[in-house]
Amino acid sequence: AVTMRTPGHDEELALGFCLTEGLRPVAARLPDDLAANTVDVDAPDADLELIRRSFYTSSSCGVCGKGALEAVAVDAPRVESDLAVPFAVMAGLPDRLQHAQATFALTGSLHATGLFAPDGELRCLREDVGRHNALDKVVGWAFREGALPLAHGVLCVSGRLSFELVQKAAVAGCPILVAVGAPSSLAVELAADRGVTLV
Repeated sequence: AVTMRTPGHDEELALGFCLTEGLRPVAARLPDDLAANTVDVDAPDADLELIRRSFYTSSSCGVCGKGALEAVAVDAPRVESDLAVPFAVMAGLPDRLQHAQATFALTGSLHATGLFAPDGELRCLREDVGRHNALDKVVGWAFREGALPLAHGVLCVSGRLSFELVQKAAVAGCPILVAVGAPSSLAVELAADRGVTLV
């Protein structure tokens, strides 16, 4: 896979991307030659024949470059969670997210994803030029922490809710996805199908 990204937490990005694309990574590491600008991922059980599209990604919407929606149907079981979060907590998450964005405060140019506890406590925040990358970095962090599935967490993203962001949240097992921007109709359909609440 090749992606445009904001450097930092690159192993998390690689792990999260592989997880949300249906691969089964076990580890990621930077190679000795850091100038190569790559991350090596170990995924010994990955069935690459099942992946029918080339892994050239961008920081924009991931669905646009895929031939058909079926091509992005990652195996994600329906999210089963009894998590209930007060509306006041969810409504405050975008402000909490923005206040925690150190690089955005300096540049005004990066997206972010935050993983929050049900009481609104920030557990993990990652920034990236791509909103999909920011979410992949959080998923990669959760994988490394042994925190997947995110059945008792809330994800908050700094942009609109696309189909692919909902897909990534579903793969991570997160029952609630909060965003600054509105969801697309396709994102709403996928969320209803996978048991993810959109706010």
